[in-house]
This record gives sequence, C-alpha cells and structure tokens, in this order.
Amino acid sequence: MKREFRLVRLLLIMILTFSTFFINPHFSEASTFDVEAESAIIVDQETGEILYAKNPDIALPPASMTKMMTEYLVLEAIENGTISWDTTTQISQYAYDISANYLFSGIGLTMNKPYTVKDLYDAMVINSDNATTIALAELIAGTEGEFVRMMNEKAEELGLTDYKFVNSSGLNNSSLGENYPDGTDPEAENLMSARDTAKLAYHLVNDYPEVLETSKIPRKEFDGQVIENYNWMLPGMGEGVASFTYEGLDGLKTGHTELAGYTFTGTAKRNGQRLITVVMKTESKSERFNETRKLMDYGFNNFKTVTLFEKGHQIEGESTITVKKGKKDEVQIESSQAIETMIKNGEKENYSVKYELNEEVLTDDGTLVAPVEKDLEVGKMVLTYKGQDEYGNISGDDEISVPLVTTEDVEKSNWFMLMLQAIGDFFVNLFVSIKGLFA
Repeated sequence: MKREFRLVRLLLIMILTFSTFFINPHFSEASTFDVEAESAIIVDQETGEILYAKNPDIALPPASMTKMMTEYLVLEAIENGTISWDTTTQISQYAYDISANYLFSGIGLTMNKPYTVKDLYDAMVINSDNATTIALAELIAGTEGEFVRMMNEKAEELGLTDYKFVNSSGLNNSSLGENYPDGTDPEAENLMSARDTAKLAYHLVNDYPEVLETSKIPRKEFDGQVIENYNWMLPGMGEGVASFTYEGLDGLKTGHTELAGYTFTGTAKRNGQRLITVVMKTESKSERFNETRKLMDYGFNNFKTVTLFEKGHQIEGESTITVKKGKKDEVQIESSQAIETMIKNGEKENYSVKYELNEEVLTDDGTLVAPVEKDLEVGKMVLTYKGQDEYGNISGDDEISVPLVTTEDVEKSNWFMLMLQAIGDFFVNLFVSIKGLFA
C-alpha cells in the first residue's frame, strides 16, 4: 500500500512539473530570474530596448549616480564652447569644506589654486569626488542652485519622468549644511527611478561616448596623490578586488548614501553588443557588483543582435504601387535598409513587418504620378512583435522602422500615349455611367 501511495505521489509531482513547463505559455528564464536589489534594469545601448526590469519606475535616491547628469552637462558645455578642458577655476569655500570633510571621502582640494576642468572632471568621474563636482557646477552655472535648475531642465529634455535633482553631487541636502542649493529643500534628496537612471546613462554614452575613456580608468594621479576608481568591476583594479572584474566593462557610476544603499550603473561591451545595467538599493559594495554581474550575464547570454530583415525586403503581394501617366503602370517598393535589433534567443519567429505608406507622397486614391524617381521614399517598413513586450524601450521611440522606397525610375508617357489613355479613360467612365442607368 505504501509503495502504491509513493507511486501516486510521484505521478502527481510529474504532472505538476509538466504543467509548469508546458501548459504555462509565459514560462521562461526571465520569469525565474531575479536580483537582490530594490530595483534593477538591463538596456541595450544601441536601441534603448529594455531587456529586463524589476520595479523600474520606483523613484529612489541614486546617490552619486546623480553625477552622471553633471557629467552630461559638463560635456555639453565643452561641446558648446562654454568651457574647455583647459579652462581653470578656483574652488569656493563651500567646495573646500566638502573636500576637507573625511565623511565625504574628499580628496583634499586647495583654495586659491587654479584647477583645470579636465582635472576636476577626472576626479569626479573616476573617484566620484563631491567637491570637484560642486566646483564644476559653480563654474558652468555660477551657483549650484542655478546648476540644479539646469539639471532638471535637461532631465525633462531627455525624457526622464520619475526624478528630482536637488544638488549636483548626489549627497543628501541635509549633509550640505547651510550650503544646500538655493531653491531646494534643506532636507531634500535626489531621486531617480531605475528606468530614468538607465535613460540618463543611455543618453550619456550615446551622446558623449568619450565619457567611457575616463570612466574605465582604474586609478590616476591627481594633485600629488593617487585617486582610485570605486568601480571594482573594471579590469586592472588590483588583486584586492580582482574577483569582481568583468570582461568588457568600462563604466559607469557607483553611488552610496545611508538612504540610497549601494547603487551602480554599469556598462559593458562584448562581441559588438553593449549593455547598460542599473541596480538600486543593494545591501553592500560587493552585492551591487555581484548583482550587476548577474544582470550582465543574463543580458549577454540570452539576447543577441540579429538582422531580422535584409535591405531590399519586400512583403509578398504588397510591394507594388500603381503609377498614373507613366510608361509603366506600377512600380515596386522595398526597404532601403536592413532591420537589425537585439532579440531574445529563440524569438526570431515572433517578428514580422508591415508597410505604412506616406499619404502626402501619394494621390488621394493611393497612387503615384509619373515621373517617379528611383529611391523615392513612399513610407516606412515597421517591425512588429507578436509576443509580450513587457518593458518597451527608453530611446524615446518605441517603433523600429526603415524607409520604404521605389526600386526604379518610371518615366512619364509622351503626349500621344497620354492622349490615348485619356480617351480610353473617358470611354471607360462613360460605359460605367451608361451601365449604371440600366442597373
């Protein structure tokens, strides 16, 4: 009897296991994958597509990841010619006080000494130094309060939605004492969601890829001392943290405050693919890097960039447009570019394309009028996905499409042929009208 009972129990377990894997159509590695962080995200740097997300829209303190916005505005100011790498500035009493405070891991700046923008920028990006960040903010905007206004304006411009910037460094305003920026609350905290943090990193890396040339530096001499990068995943960081090294990783920004926990925005490139990851509110320095490794491995192991549709692709039965007054009655259309994107392994069959014609180019009845030139853009070929798109993307454009163009020239008919066509059309219309009278 006991043997029969065990066999029945084993059979039930097998049935439940079968149901889990085969009856549930949404079962996948993503449904079981998780990270030890309050929120997290993986983004494809090329397209902005979100490959995985956990609580991506909860606004949390980003700590020093706030500095990515300061980095963006510094690089933008250099691009615009407002400042240059060789521009020099002296630090204010406020920046000096922050730099001298050991609680903020200051590197110890000197007053009444000129520092170049390049030196201050390197200390901010590599060592996450707060005082050099404040000095750059004051140089660009005059005051940190004005710089904070610029930060929030740029956030809106970049499409961030769940954020609030109250200072340039990522410290708590309460830690700044009486120096908290004008126009902000003395107890306020910077806030960003994981989605917005990834979006900021996406724009930073794509608009100013030179940031990675600095963020990948393990250590550098600054003002007579060696400053260390807090990113333990960088190659070359040394024996003490060598176990955290991740191949291809070259940025981007760590962060830590008591309220924020340990945060990290990472980016790595392997086999031509670059990922951006964010973890927020992890428990320790090591955990933020261990969880980032899990995100990176999941992204690189489960997704790859493929060409879904080649240049010149045509949809069968839909790839011609009628041409009026031409030597040919129709012209073929095709995609002018290939559609290439990052997809999850095994999901290629879930993608298809559709045509969306430009009504401004066509006549009211959906035709073209000769002459028609080759490569005339008549619309776009849009990628569609029949699966469940859980997260969307952060690039600002959820649609992936390429131009749809004509494949050849169609010359206009000569006057004699046009006259014959007009006569033919006249009698055809007349016949239809007469036929209608007796219908």
